Amino acid sequence: MTGPGAYDPEQHARLMVEYCIDAQPGDRVLVACTTLALPLVEGIHRALLGRGAQPVLRLDYPGQQEDFLRLAPDHLLDHLHPADLADMESVQASIRILTPQRPRPGDPARQARHTRTAQPVAAARAQRRWTLTLYPTPDGAQMAGMALDEYERFVSSALFLDRPDPVAAWAAVRAQQADLIGRLSAAEEVRLVAPGTDLRLNIAGRQWVNSDGKRNMPSGEVFTGPHEDSAEGVIHYDLPTTFQGQRVRDIRLRFEGGRVVEAHAEEGDDALQAALQTDDGARYVGELGIGTNAGIQRPSMNILFDEKISGTVHLALGNSYPETGGTNRSALHWDMIRDLRPGGEILLDGRPFQRDGQFC
Repeated sequence: MTGPGAYDPEQHARLMVEYCIDAQPGDRVLVACTTLALPLVEGIHRALLGRGAQPVLRLDYPGQQEDFLRLAPDHLLDHLHPADLADMESVQASIRILTPQRPRPGDPARQARHTRTAQPVAAARAQRRWTLTLYPTPDGAQMAGMALDEYERFVSSALFLDRPDPVAAWAAVRAQQADLIGRLSAAEEVRLVAPGTDLRLNIAGRQWVNSDGKRNMPSGEVFTGPHEDSAEGVIHYDLPTTFQGQRVRDIRLRFEGGRVVEAHAEEGDDALQAALQTDDGARYVGELGIGTNAGIQRPSMNILFDEKISGTVHLALGNSYPETGGTNRSALHWDMIRDLRPGGEILLDGRPFQRDGQFC
């Protein structure tokens, strides 16, 4: 594909290696994805070698994870081999590449078991430099309701690859978000108000993170970990998503004392209920995030992009990020999105911070 805004995997690869993980000579860098992303993998491999780093490629065939969850006997599903953990502990950085594929229905309970088993690997990855991105696939385009060339341009815009200097564009995002964090850090309570939503969260003393594309590419959000017992009220998540291969739509949650006490989804309710049973921390809010990425204007059925839409807010059930001061621990971390652009507010200590998707 060529022309203005065309997706360029070589440019994407340079951004990942040089900006997101800042690969250094001697670094061992794990690159994990399916074979659908080979054009991007090739670019990343060359870019890593050009900086004196050692690429370690882990390529799955499309559907490999689904086959494992469907066919693995219990002793494989519930046991983490020491070599899998050692593999992650042996690297200085990791790059994970999502390759969207049409969801294949599976057993949410088996997925939850596997997520719990793999938690030590996720914890080890979090202790290293890591980044997550997406390669545009035909299935991704179909799920987003776009033609492939349109979807490729959508991805390019979200990553700022269509800007003259993508790194400078991400620096501007960092500066804008620093101003927002200054205001958020002075507040004690966040209140979210929209049709079907009236939720209060205590954020006093918690740290806000400026997500500027280093870890998620694309990014464009600020986030924190609210006090674990503070969520009170109701929220309706109006943007559909997929969770562990299953479409989930119109999630409604009610919180008391920080804990989900009622939960229902119009579509995919079995996945929601299974997720809530993951462990004791799965019913508590681990993250509150506010999207700021003006390069993303429409949902695409992919959380990496949709949670960054400027004018949206997302709350994750489950694990908190330690750098926010959050203490909730869970094998689950599921972001759910509320679009405030059609009519909604974020209030800080009762004062408007955002109205109808625009910062006040």
